[in-house]
Amino acid sequence: MRLEKVDDHLKEKLKDPYFKELYGLEEQKLKIVKKIIEYRIKHKLNQEQLAQRANVTQQHISKIENGEFSNIITLEKILLFIGYTVKIQAVPSNYNMAQKCAII
Repeated sequence: MRLEKVDDHLKEKLKDPYFKELYGLEEQKLKIVKKIIEYRIKHKLNQEQLAQRANVTQQHISKIENGEFSNIITLEKILLFIGYTVKIQAVPSNYNMAQKCAII
């Protein structure tokens, strides 16, 4: 029954265009994290081993696997090592925060 409440809450929150955009970004990040973790599992590597091979720190691997993407260069190094690349692109959003916050 509690899961239904969470689902209902999420459904309600997704009606907010700004929240929906942020939620979509988190889903994209989760897909990237899954690729990294799947690679580690498939190749029987821990975070330290992957870090050494990708020439980054174990702390960076941990942060990225926890959804912290504050360092794009490090993310790119890891993804390139496992056979992916980063594609950064600015695309129009369904929500424009600047317009909502404009001072008249």
